[in-house]
Amino acid sequence: MVYVIASTCIDVKDGACQDVCPVECIYEGGRMMYIQPQECISCGLCLSVCPVDAIWSEDELPKHEQRFREINEEFFGPDVTGWGTPGGASAVYRTEQDHGEITAHTENI
Repeated sequence: MVYVIASTCIDVKDGACQDVCPVECIYEGGRMMYIQPQECISCGLCLSVCPVDAIWSEDELPKHEQRFREINEEFFGPDVTGWGTPGGASAVYRTEQDHGEITAHTENI
């Protein structure tokens, strides 16, 4: 079970989640943060500090947020950043780019 960042992170990007992540699997996009699912160790620290309740375990993701499981994963794929599994967030892996659905987001996805 990994964690997923969902819609309430859009246009917030508080960053507290990045500060506590022991494996640095949370990356910054233009409008939101994204969790690299293969790097997440399911520790839950990010969940405990998110001020907007944007982080969910994939097993508890509300039905209306289910698409964010794929959005987080696809962000790292060839159609968005092409980063794959970078092995840790850093200034090199920060972008103004977002998943297309986030770029187009105006209301709840």
